Amino acid sequence: MKRAAYFVLAAAVILLFCYLAGSSDRLAFPSPQPAQEGVKDSSPQPTAFSLAISNGASPYAVNMAHPSEDRWVKQLEALTNTKLSISLISLKDFDRRMPVILAGDTYPDVVQMIGGASSAAMAGSVQAGLFLPLDDWIKTYAPNLWKAVPPEAWKETSFEGHIYGIPAWLGNPSRRATYIRSDLLAQTGLNIPRTVDEFLDVLRAFKKLGVEIPYEMRENFKYADVIFGAYDVLGYQFEVRNGEVVPKFLDEKHMMKALQVYRTMLMEGLIPEDFATVSSTEYTHDIEAGRVGSWTANAAGLLDFRTKLRASVPGAQIDIIPSPEGPEGTKGYGLYSSVINSFYINKGVPKEKLIGILQFFDWMVSDEAQRFFSFGIEGDTYTEDHGTVAYHFPKTREEQDEETFRELLWLTHDLTINRARTELVPGGKDLLHALDVTLPKEGLGSIVFVPELESFSAYPDLASERPNQAPPVIVDHMVKMIYGKEPISDWPKVVREYRERGGNAIIQEATARYRAKQGVLIQHNR
Repeated sequence: MKRAAYFVLAAAVILLFCYLAGSSDRLAFPSPQPAQEGVKDSSPQPTAFSLAISNGASPYAVNMAHPSEDRWVKQLEALTNTKLSISLISLKDFDRRMPVILAGDTYPDVVQMIGGASSAAMAGSVQAGLFLPLDDWIKTYAPNLWKAVPPEAWKETSFEGHIYGIPAWLGNPSRRATYIRSDLLAQTGLNIPRTVDEFLDVLRAFKKLGVEIPYEMRENFKYADVIFGAYDVLGYQFEVRNGEVVPKFLDEKHMMKALQVYRTMLMEGLIPEDFATVSSTEYTHDIEAGRVGSWTANAAGLLDFRTKLRASVPGAQIDIIPSPEGPEGTKGYGLYSSVINSFYINKGVPKEKLIGILQFFDWMVSDEAQRFFSFGIEGDTYTEDHGTVAYHFPKTREEQDEETFRELLWLTHDLTINRARTELVPGGKDLLHALDVTLPKEGLGSIVFVPELESFSAYPDLASERPNQAPPVIVDHMVKMIYGKEPISDWPKVVREYRERGGNAIIQEATARYRAKQGVLIQHNR
């Protein structure tokens, strides 16, 4: 769905609910009374509530006719003293269907959103008063959750200073990593590269070894922006420059240097000749076939890469290394949002049900929850001997799909990695080391707008079509310059073109929002 359509839909939803609800229809609960931390409602009756969530594109969930009859749902109910009525919404249709659900006469007690309180699927529903503000209620009835969620995540699920959403968050928003074939690096006799120049030397050495693709690229520089990161000119990020909030690619000096590095890589055969059109499928196939020496990917994929590569190249070794530094010490990739999903509670939910729902979410950050969602049911999917867990890892596609669904029910927790299961997997400690030691030292921050800038809808060619991707107009010029179809020295002309085609309006709005502190999140470099 295009951005313009979102704004139209948002306006429609706001008008509809303002008409239905009026100005005084928000529930006025009495001040919450403190409860003993970690203790559920003493009532033996389970809290019954309805819940609309994404199916996560899980085949197990997609083919599920009656979620309430699923064994994992029943076990979750038993553990939390709840009775759940779950509606599973297709992931690919989520942003389209959720606003329709919210515009109905009735909607579920709890609804999931992809992103935070101002995400596209919300379509203005928080502003329209459809959901309860939860600040004091969470502190009182979900104290463990309150402590576990990072402040940045609470902010992303807030509107006008009040918390409306319960987030599923990223404890480490630095997720992308630089991968390398360590076995090939050992053959070169070189050390792990620290700088861009050393990185290029390693790629040149790979080429001499006969490596077909020293560094893999992808279309639109998706998972291929290691050099732009080294020069801190990622095309989808904003910064303050000369009193204005501008896209980082307006840093002409560093942008031209980064483009020249990519141009050098192309001319020397260090990246594919058709780098601008390499699809995600081709990218993955090249890596798994052993044709690639280094690449960029989500760190969580390390073990999967190792398994699939070794199937075609026995003895191959893959590791995550620190990303190469630019001349000013910057390195890494753009930081992700702190919130992946979030959950909102219907304004019509009565007090006792609200308390039960919050206690349900509070349980999600407990040790018992981690064990259930990670390993399942003792004696069935895992055994334990003196504190040591033996997990029956899935052996078939069906078992893997079932495991995915069970974890899909883990609504709120740190989504960075499933640490408990990762620790049991061969090579898992390498992955945790990358997440705990390597990535926290890199990652580039930005000024982020939540909701996004309205001017983006007026100038779609100047806005990122997808997260972590430069605007189409900018990508087009970058590609042409790397191929030599336009001189890199013309980048100042690209900046002027951007401003003249609507960029000035984007910059003006961004600057005004930043100065007024309206829906602005500031990420800091790691």
